[in-house]
Amino acid sequence: MEKPTEKKSKRTQRDYTFGFKLAVVAEVEQVDLTYKQAQKKYGIQGRSTVLVWLRKHGRLTWDYNPNAMPQTPNQRIKELEAQLAASEKRAKEAELKAKLLDTIIDVAEGQMGIQIRKKPVAGALERLRQKEQISLALACRLLGHSRQAHYQRQARALQQKQIADRVVELVQQVRLKMPRLGTRKLYYLLQGQLRELKVGRDKFFSILSDRALLVKPKKSYHKTTDSKHWMKKHRNLVEGLKVERAEQVWVSDITYIPTREGHSYLSLVTDGYSKKIMGYHLSEDLRAEGPVEALKMAVGKRKYGFSLIHHSDRGLQYCSQEYQQLLAAVQIKPSMTEKYDPYQNAVAERVNGILKDEFALERGFAHHLEAVQVIAESVSIYNTLRPHLSCHYLTPEQMHRQQELEVKQWKKKTSNTNALEVSI
Repeated sequence: MEKPTEKKSKRTQRDYTFGFKLAVVAEVEQVDLTYKQAQKKYGIQGRSTVLVWLRKHGRLTWDYNPNAMPQTPNQRIKELEAQLAASEKRAKEAELKAKLLDTIIDVAEGQMGIQIRKKPVAGALERLRQKEQISLALACRLLGHSRQAHYQRQARALQQKQIADRVVELVQQVRLKMPRLGTRKLYYLLQGQLRELKVGRDKFFSILSDRALLVKPKKSYHKTTDSKHWMKKHRNLVEGLKVERAEQVWVSDITYIPTREGHSYLSLVTDGYSKKIMGYHLSEDLRAEGPVEALKMAVGKRKYGFSLIHHSDRGLQYCSQEYQQLLAAVQIKPSMTEKYDPYQNAVAERVNGILKDEFALERGFAHHLEAVQVIAESVSIYNTLRPHLSCHYLTPEQMHRQQELEVKQWKKKTSNTNALEVSI
C-alpha cells in the first residue's frame, strides 16, 4: 500500500466554530487536558491558538506574569532536596516495578502462551537504542529474533501509524463543527476516504479508542415541565400512529441551558419524520412567549400543506391560551402526553439530548447572548450536516425534502407506549 501523501490544509480562525472554541476552553479548564494536549487532540493549528481562546473566552486567569518573585537560595535548596528525595523514591519504585513486570511476563509466556517479548517490545527497544543504553544486535539476541524481523515490524508499525494519523485528521475535520459526533456516524460520513486507506469499521473504532477519541455519553436531568395546573390538557393523538411523511407530526419540548447569569430555556419544534428542527427560541424564563416564538418560526418554515399534529408534554406553556390560539389559527391539531413516560415524547427528548451532548450546550455559557449565538450555529449544523440512523443516515434537511423513505423505529421493551419511539 502506498503511503498517504496528502498535505495538511492550513486553517484560519473562521474554520473553528464559536461552539467548538468554547468546548475546547471548557475541557482545558476542567483540567481534563493541558492546552497543548487539546491542541494535539483536535488538530488545532498554531502554537498559541488554544491559549488565545483561553484568554478570550476562559473563566480562569491565563495571563503570563513576568513580575513573579524569584526564589531565594534557601528556597531553591529546599526545592532541590525535595526533588532528590522524590527521585530516590522513584528509583526504588522503578526497580520493584521491573522485577514485578519480569515476573508477569514469565507467567504470561509460560502459562498462557503469550509472546510478550516478541511484539510489544519494539517501541521499548527503539527508545533504549536512542538513549544508547543497548545495541540492536544485543537486544535482538536477548529476545530471540533477528534484526531483519525487527526492521520489518518497525516498517509495518510506521505505515500503520501514518494511516492512523490520517484517520485522526479526517475525524478532527468533522468534529470542528460537531465536537461530540458518535463513531458510527463518523464512519458513515468518512467511509469513502476510509475505504481508500483500507480501514474498516472495527479498525476505525480501534484507532479512535487508542487515541482517546471515542465519545462517552453524558446523562443529566433538569425538570422544566409543570403539568399540575388547571388548564385544558388535550388527548394523545400520536399513540400508535405511524409517521410516514414530513410535516405529519411536530414534537415540541423545552430544555434548560446553563449560563453564569442563571438558566436560559431552549424551546424546540421538531419534525417527527425528518427530525429537522423547524423552530427554536432561547428565553430567559419559562413563560409561554418562548415556545410561541419557536412555533411561529416553525410555521414560517413549513413546506407542505398536509394535515399536521402538534405533540408535546402537558406543560402549562403548551396548554396556555396564547399557544393554543396560535395552533388553531394555523389549523394544527394539538396532542399531548397522557402519562409521565418520557417515551411518549421520545423524539423531542432525543433531539434535546443531541444538542446538549454532541454540541456541548450543557457545559454552560458566559451570558445569554453567547448561548443564542452558539445555539443558532449548532441548529444549522444539526439540520444540514448530522446524519441520523432512523433517517437512513440522511441529514434532517435531506430527509425533509423527500417523502418515500420509511423511518426506522425501535420500541423500548419496558415501555407500554407506541408513540414515536425512534432512535436517531
